[in-house]
Amino acid sequence: MSRARRRLAVPLVVSLALAAAGCGSGDDKGGTTSEGGDTRVRIAAASDLQAALDDIVEEFNKQEPDVDVSATYGSSGTFYTQLRNGAPFDLYLSADLTYVEQLVEAGEADEADVFRYAVGRLVLWASHDSSIDVEQGLAGLDTADLQRLAIANPEHAPYGVAAVAAMKQAEVYDGVKDKLVLGENVAQAAEFASSGNAQAGIIALSLALTPELQERGAHAEIPLQSYPAIDQGGVVMPGAGDPEAAHAFRDFLTGDEGEAILTRYGFYLPVS
Repeated sequence: MSRARRRLAVPLVVSLALAAAGCGSGDDKGGTTSEGGDTRVRIAAASDLQAALDDIVEEFNKQEPDVDVSATYGSSGTFYTQLRNGAPFDLYLSADLTYVEQLVEAGEADEADVFRYAVGRLVLWASHDSSIDVEQGLAGLDTADLQRLAIANPEHAPYGVAAVAAMKQAEVYDGVKDKLVLGENVAQAAEFASSGNAQAGIIALSLALTPELQERGAHAEIPLQSYPAIDQGGVVMPGAGDPEAAHAFRDFLTGDEGEAILTRYGFYLPVS
């Protein structure tokens, strides 16, 4: 069974409390250990990774069963703010490489520990009983039938920024901007659409490819040229409890096995 823990974004105070509560005593190598003695790697992960990363953790633990990997999922911008305020994560996986670069510029991370791991893709998703025809693409949003459209909050979620850019390029934004329902992150936007709280959602392809959303609805990919590239990157944080374990997970994520899982969930791989 995977050791990954499925969580949505939580407020700063709660997140810090959860992470701090998980910090065990340091071992002789300076690493952080759990109550059972396993080495722990705590990840702040973009919500579009939720399904893929759980699978990656499961495969990683087949090789490294003594490493307890826990992932907290949320918006990349929110995690950036938390990390700037000292949130005790060992590894940051952002949906926007820019946030990682800003941590380096602020002196909160080492440029040598920065890496790219994927390029995200955007889709229009709607449930089977929705009146929105996703096969029309974003042009299908130009209809009086649309009452609510879910996207991630563009204030701090890269997929929200991309969604707004794509709608503007398709010249539908002005007609739908007052109908937007903003999720804290792209996973919550997908939840709004799948639960019926919105008639459609502009979400990550990686989420649309999960069995649950494939069963409930349909999706159409939005052309890549219509929104800024969603270059996703990460960094091993300087305060990682066990840098060796954090780097080992990074290497697995960016290696052949990790890349195969990311590709299966609809991510493009970064160009070297």
